[in-house]
Amino acid sequence: MNEKIMLSTIAHGRSGDKGNHANIAVIAYTPTGYAWLRANLSADLVASYFAPMQPSRVERFEAANVLALNFMLYDILAGGASRSLRIDTQGKTLALTLLAMPIDIPNGLERMTRQLPV
Repeated sequence: MNEKIMLSTIAHGRSGDKGNHANIAVIAYTPTGYAWLRANLSADLVASYFAPMQPSRVERFEAANVLALNFMLYDILAGGASRSLRIDTQGKTLALTLLAMPIDIPNGLERMTRQLPV
């Protein structure tokens, strides 16, 4: 069995609502981490991870200038802020949910993590 880490080890994120849809930005700490995200964090994987919330579709957009991937999750908010009965009607916790996703420890992990000043 492969050891796992959380996606948050190599990236941070933000999320929010766009009506009945939500977007999640996953932002790598380093260029090496961004390369890993581009190669491994697909729209299909994100759609599968959020399948219990039944998004109708997931699209991925690259924002290389900020080392980020942005995912649009369509119809995931069960009507949106004014109609949804879900606890998080605005999708604010979706980024934290995705960042908790377990991933296999990538090669070169030490070049992907946030380096804190000493």
